[in-house]
Amino acid sequence: MTDTPDTKAPPSGGNPFTRFMRATELDSRLLGMVAALAMIWVGFHFVGYFKSGFAAFLTPRNLWNLSVQTSSIGIMATGMVLVIVTRHIDLSVGSLLGFCAIVMGVVQVNILPQYLGLGHPLIWIIAICCGLIVGAMVGAFHGWLIAYRGIPAFIVTLGGLLVWRGAAFLVARGETISPVDQTFSLLGGGPYGAVGAAGSWIVGLLACAVIIALAITGRAKRARHGFQQRPMWAEVFMAGLGCSVAIGATLLVNAYYWPKGIVKRYAEANDIVVPAEGLFISHGFAIPVLILLMVGILMTILMTRTRFGRYVFAIGGNPEAAKLAGINTQWMTVKIFALMGLLAGLSAVVASARLGSATNALGTLDELYVIAAAVIGGTSLAGGVGTIYGAILGALVMQSLQTGMVLIGFDAAMQQIVVGSVLVLAVYVDNKYRGASK
Repeated sequence: MTDTPDTKAPPSGGNPFTRFMRATELDSRLLGMVAALAMIWVGFHFVGYFKSGFAAFLTPRNLWNLSVQTSSIGIMATGMVLVIVTRHIDLSVGSLLGFCAIVMGVVQVNILPQYLGLGHPLIWIIAICCGLIVGAMVGAFHGWLIAYRGIPAFIVTLGGLLVWRGAAFLVARGETISPVDQTFSLLGGGPYGAVGAAGSWIVGLLACAVIIALAITGRAKRARHGFQQRPMWAEVFMAGLGCSVAIGATLLVNAYYWPKGIVKRYAEANDIVVPAEGLFISHGFAIPVLILLMVGILMTILMTRTRFGRYVFAIGGNPEAAKLAGINTQWMTVKIFALMGLLAGLSAVVASARLGSATNALGTLDELYVIAAAVIGGTSLAGGVGTIYGAILGALVMQSLQTGMVLIGFDAAMQQIVVGSVLVLAVYVDNKYRGASK
């Protein structure tokens, strides 16, 4: 007698909400984060209104800026997930961001123009490559010290926090490196650093097509392997929800128009006659946001669809068992920290491009926001559990708190108190969640 796969529908017991969650296979922690984010947004919106007489949070302008500000932290948070899942920590990412930014600034401002000429089209590409390589090499060095020399990750990266901040100061001699290459600066966002209305609709519709294709192929794959199928209504609901988010985000970013002064200069430079009612040009999706989305997609594929990702969760679940199973845990540690360093270099590209310059103070305290984003997003400090989309949502939560506090007039000291309290609360909730799930 042969065993056959269980293709029965999921149990129908429980209250309607439980049946809905079971049918759609939604992550309860994801819903919790979304609900918390909505409460934060609505709360700051109304507090700002009652305090100043006008609502400034839930506006296209603020939400567009919020998405850009989240990009740098979100990119690094996706790498921090891998580090924490394998039961390590990286306290050096903020200093490494500053060091990579200084390296890229020196390369594109002080070195390359002497050999290639000012404004050469290869300058920004070479500068980015240098920043990514430096970040990956530093991360790999940290991983080597941790894996092959047995130094705890906390100590290695705490030392890195000090070393690379000091190195950035020495390389730049304490100076601010500016201005960066014009093409390079587009990667930081701004009116010219966005894809516009037409480009945004292309991105939104492409996202909808991918969501529908994934739903169809996922259902076909389950049928091919004899796995349990979700009800058709649940498939349609999830696909519709994903498409609605994509279309809603597109409408939002297209509702934020260029400032009048920039429109006037743009019209004069291109001999465009501005009509009496004004010229409205949409920002669309900012380039840093598209970079974050691409990193999130690639990191999700890496974590869920590759052997590397399976090894990461195996090491986090039980390092000794993973080693006995034949996984080279030491080499994996080097690769994980090298990837973290690479993403810190990419964040340095976004942060320095957005600032339009490179300074050794760039990225100060970012390591705390990155770790908090990963933990708030559901990555367990005990290892073995974490998601990329959760870390990105966590970064959005952290940045929403910071932006909202600025809008309602909280000073820097109060902002630090709130961020620290949220981090402690997130770890407490994680402990309670893991205890309840056992």
